[in-house]
Amino acid sequence: MKVCIFKSAEKLIEKSGVKVASDHQKITLEKMGIEVTEKITADIDAVHINTVFPDSVAACIKAKLRHKPIIYYAHSTMEDFKDSFKGSNLTAPLFRRWITFCYNLGDTIITPTEYSKKLLSNYRIKPQVYALSNGIDVDYYKPSSAGRARFREKYGLKETDKAVISVGHYIERKGILDYVKLAQAMPEVKFFWFGYTSFSLVPEKIKKAVTNAPDNLYFPGYINKEELKEAYQGCDAFCFMSHEETEGIVVLEALACKAPVLLRDIPVYEGWTEDHANVYKAKTDDEFRNVLEGMLEGRLKDLTEEGRKLAEERSFEAIGEKLLKIYGVKRENEDFNSRRRPVSA
Repeated sequence: MKVCIFKSAEKLIEKSGVKVASDHQKITLEKMGIEVTEKITADIDAVHINTVFPDSVAACIKAKLRHKPIIYYAHSTMEDFKDSFKGSNLTAPLFRRWITFCYNLGDTIITPTEYSKKLLSNYRIKPQVYALSNGIDVDYYKPSSAGRARFREKYGLKETDKAVISVGHYIERKGILDYVKLAQAMPEVKFFWFGYTSFSLVPEKIKKAVTNAPDNLYFPGYINKEELKEAYQGCDAFCFMSHEETEGIVVLEALACKAPVLLRDIPVYEGWTEDHANVYKAKTDDEFRNVLEGMLEGRLKDLTEEGRKLAEERSFEAIGEKLLKIYGVKRENEDFNSRRRPVSA
């Protein structure tokens, strides 16, 4: 079997979750013994589309002319487009109409969670929609004492220092304003926000919050994959205060590295995470502070083993097997499993 993962606007998405998800698809397919290409050629069996740019529409048209089935990944919704960049709330209804048009070009839609699948059920999506996690490389993202030491040495942290991290763009939806308030309320803790967005793209209140952040909150900017892994390994808590997600790949990364995880209690996490079982959850600013203090002070149970198990359930191998079943549903007259080549050791 041979699958095309169409590459679109790589410069625009290179620091986004969509790029990570696309990379995950490639690794997943290769682990399943499936050949991956970036070109829509006569010998491919399917096309993966991950973006909603005009060139993605053109790629869909090309695939249809060649009678190639299209797997469209629905990473975006109107709900997670809101409260992002300047003007996003005003243009959100138009964005919804556009992504609905794009997704309807697919033969099959894959979205990361049951929550995002539920949202799409209100979008007049015609193809069948499946909920399938983006997956996580549990062989790469794993705990490491050496990684922890490198992270803490790089940022001048003593073992007695408590370090809390979060990851994302400088956008309101990601909870950055709440994170700044949390850091202000806990001056004895070191807070880090990894990621970057140009101030020209965000509202003035975001720029003001970042530039006037308390001294215990650091903004190292965008860091590479290896450095981010070490941040997960070296932190004392991963605090993700995002108000809206379709899944949250960074949550899976943190869980796989056995970082203690605190999430906002929002619908996307229902059904696959459980408060006080594999993660901790909070809703209000006061709850976040109280729970985080309990985690850092050791008053709350360590859930990292359970968190790691949760990530392992979404390993590339596990996701790959489910993806093959979706292919089988789409191409009923062909046994894809019989065409799989063994993965070399």
